[in-house]
Amino acid sequence: MTLVNRIDQLRPDAPALAAHGPHAIGVRTLEVSNPNQIDILRVLEGQPLPRYDRPLTLEVWYPAALKEDVTQRGSYDVFLRDGKTEVTLHGRAVRDAEPLTTAGSFPLVLISHGYPGNRFLMSHLGENLATKGYVTVSIDHTDSTYNDKAAFGSTLVNRRLDVAFVLSEMSRFAIEEGHFLAGIVDSSNTGLIGYSMGGYGAVITAGGGVTETSVGYDWGAPARTLAMHQAGSERHEAQMDPRIKAVIPIAPWGMTRDVWDAEGLTGVRIPSFFMAGSQDGVSGYEDGVRAIFEQSVNAERYLLTFDHAGHNAAAPIPAPVEAWKPSPHLDFVPFEHYADPVWDTLRMNNIAQHFATAFLGKHLKGDASMDAYLDLIENAEEGIEARNDDGTPKAGHSAWKGFQEGTAKGLSLQRKGPGER
Repeated sequence: MTLVNRIDQLRPDAPALAAHGPHAIGVRTLEVSNPNQIDILRVLEGQPLPRYDRPLTLEVWYPAALKEDVTQRGSYDVFLRDGKTEVTLHGRAVRDAEPLTTAGSFPLVLISHGYPGNRFLMSHLGENLATKGYVTVSIDHTDSTYNDKAAFGSTLVNRRLDVAFVLSEMSRFAIEEGHFLAGIVDSSNTGLIGYSMGGYGAVITAGGGVTETSVGYDWGAPARTLAMHQAGSERHEAQMDPRIKAVIPIAPWGMTRDVWDAEGLTGVRIPSFFMAGSQDGVSGYEDGVRAIFEQSVNAERYLLTFDHAGHNAAAPIPAPVEAWKPSPHLDFVPFEHYADPVWDTLRMNNIAQHFATAFLGKHLKGDASMDAYLDLIENAEEGIEARNDDGTPKAGHSAWKGFQEGTAKGLSLQRKGPGER
């Protein structure tokens, strides 16, 4: 039987590092609660800040020890963009499988969705990286999912805080006797992948501080609660976590709304791999994602651009078949939330898997061989194929490593080191 809504597909022209790794994988769902957080939805100007225990649902993928007769297959029941329609996604993670405990600990990768979104929006990356020897954890951000979307101010304040708390929980589980993650998580080597508002949170996590202007927006976070992430503030500096070694902000939001400026972005010090579409109408490109990349001058950083792609570049899963139909709960077809008018989503997913593997392999695993997949000429279409009869490159060869001939069209990769403008 052919299963629809697969999140683990590879096109025949997928770049080399997009392929799944050697590990069978398992998946489990965890419920955690971050105590004594500001309840942004109940904040009233001039009143004491209300507090609550903030619930978060996590999807955790991990290398697994499967018996030979177990098929690498699993499913996920999820909401569509309308927050009402439930559909089933299919992948390769086996629900509640026993973890692999004979290969040491694995680096940790946290995944943060957009607004609205859910923990399955980038499940293709969660599964793919887990097969390569990572524990990956995707967060359902409360007040920001398809079926609990609430005031935007909660997302502005809580994205960085949710990530920090989940990292602390993973560190605790890694040493908790009897926990399925005990001994297999190396939280001292953590990466973060964030899309849109998740990308916004990734920039803060990497050290970027928001502007005074954004702290005062009447449509933003109430009662100046966003000031905890403001550039130059003691609390913002205190949140920097040395366990986070790399971030991948995909279409990070905020530059076109004056949430970021050059001064605040000098705080970005963690290696960062930005991904964006050149026609992003939500986060912006030249005055949006590209500007964040340019002004993060104190970090090693990359910018992968999908020419003519929009805001949905690289991150969302292929639109579930049910999303192709209109929904009575939306004024647009849900398909539009996942798809791009120009690029095939699966192709972008495969390209994102390839570069995430290279970038995280370099920074979380110390794999120097990954540099060859990152040290590329800027415009892929200018690459020259020059190979010997046995396929090895010869003098003059400059085509992007890992891509079959002619398959990197429409892509560019810019790279700058700390101090480069």
